[in-house]
Amino acid sequence: MDFELDDDQRAIAEAVDALLAKHAGPARAAALARDGAYDAPLDAALGEAGWWDVALAPGAGLLEAALVVDAVARAAGAVAAGAVALAVPAALGRALPGPIALADEAVPGPVRFAADARTLVVLRGSGARALALAPGDARRVATPYGYPLARVDALLGRAGEDLGAGAGARLRDGWRLALAVELGGTMRGALDATLAYLRERRQFGRPIASFQAVQHRLAWCAVQVEGARWLALEAAARGAPAEQAALAAAHGAFVAKRVFAEAHQLSGAIGYTREHPLHVWSMRLQALRLELGGATAHAAAAARARWAGAA
Repeated sequence: MDFELDDDQRAIAEAVDALLAKHAGPARAAALARDGAYDAPLDAALGEAGWWDVALAPGAGLLEAALVVDAVARAAGAVAAGAVALAVPAALGRALPGPIALADEAVPGPVRFAADARTLVVLRGSGARALALAPGDARRVATPYGYPLARVDALLGRAGEDLGAGAGARLRDGWRLALAVELGGTMRGALDATLAYLRERRQFGRPIASFQAVQHRLAWCAVQVEGARWLALEAAARGAPAEQAALAAAHGAFVAKRVFAEAHQLSGAIGYTREHPLHVWSMRLQALRLELGGATAHAAAAARARWAGAA
């Protein structure tokens, strides 16, 4: 794989970062999380700039969309970037009215962004349907995990737009790709917050980040995070094939648990408080790494895809 982005891709990443610097960040994310709120102004800003539709734009594709989702995750944006910009375009080749929430009838539990979504995409086996939602349709639930969550059980019996034969399988692939990208970006945000603290915090007259043992642990984290990020971006560059999307999600979910623990160990007690921004990313990692069944389900999906390809 060529790890070098081209000029257009770098320009996309820089433009999205500049927008997010104005409209997102850990302080805003923490304030929204206290109320379980969706960041509608950020959603609108990304939409007006055209970033939600970049996967469908001429000359662009899933890799460019993945760069947008990665940046939003690093900036802790409370918007449905993975579903809107990546999962749905990857699976359907078209857009649906956003914000979009994704639910699988086989995986019960609260659904990210459902209370604020205009479209709920419900997967059932190999099929899927899109339900139009109105405010109040999904029941918002309190959560410590940084994302707005809601119950959609009462909505699953509704009829909706049939998304076509095999849409459920394709949407799971797109969902796993989006999760892998979100996990990578969120881990990067957590690591950046940890490094910033260690450069500022001093012990024995030196920044903690200058100690060799700490540097070794930071380097290990960086290798794990960048490996997960690039595995996800490679899956996007290759068009989200089932096996690669599932492997990227499985690896990201596995690595996230270890990076979460290491970031908090390195940060010490303050990493477990609301005073430090690390919790903004680390709590999201807990939600992301368990979504759609977690690492075990993703690994099983990768194995099924491998055996199906070998048959």
